[in-house]
Amino acid sequence: MPKMAVVSGGLSGLGAATVDRLRQDRLTVLTFDRVTGADFKVDVADPTEVAAAAAEVGDIDILINCAGIAGPNKPLWEVTDDAWAQTFAVNVTGTFNMCRAFIPGMRTRGWGRIVNLASMAGKDGNANLSAYSASKAAVIAMTKSMGKELATSGVLVNVVAPAVIATPMNQATDPSVLEHITRLIPMQRVGRAEEVAELVAWLSSDRVSFSTGAVYDISGGRATY
Repeated sequence: MPKMAVVSGGLSGLGAATVDRLRQDRLTVLTFDRVTGADFKVDVADPTEVAAAAAEVGDIDILINCAGIAGPNKPLWEVTDDAWAQTFAVNVTGTFNMCRAFIPGMRTRGWGRIVNLASMAGKDGNANLSAYSASKAAVIAMTKSMGKELATSGVLVNVVAPAVIATPMNQATDPSVLEHITRLIPMQRVGRAEEVAELVAWLSSDRVSFSTGAVYDISGGRATY
């Protein structure tokens, strides 16, 4: 019987590339997204919507949390309360809501794979992206905690930290900011969504058995620790 996966933010960018890659492995993949066309039209920041959709889906084997926003492109002292809160609502609370909804079923069955999408910004911090950087640091810390909590359950949870990837989300990033963070990559190019999806597919599989709570960089050499 094919394994069942849910991918949040599954209609664009890293989410869409991940959906395509998992389907190549003959998984049944459902998309959660805010836009029309998703299998479940869900705002991951809304716990009620997430819980209702999760109840309808039932048990799954794999959860990939790709839903995210870049947030404000400006110095921290110019960021509004609403922009800060919205960035955390989607990137952090959204990941929390999805994990909380699906982990109990995975624990009951004794097998599961969760991959959260963070960013190199969550490790290094990017100027003029303070809300985004802080939110992705939170996703990294949350994943490390979950890895310890689930370590003996058969459910593995890891986090992927990409550098700049060619996705629709980055099209909204200020060009000067995008140019700067691209120059930080030793390979001197942005990554491709399918490159990230390949790593996510591996982390979603039986081929991973002794890694949990870990951060996997995919950064063209940018990572410094």
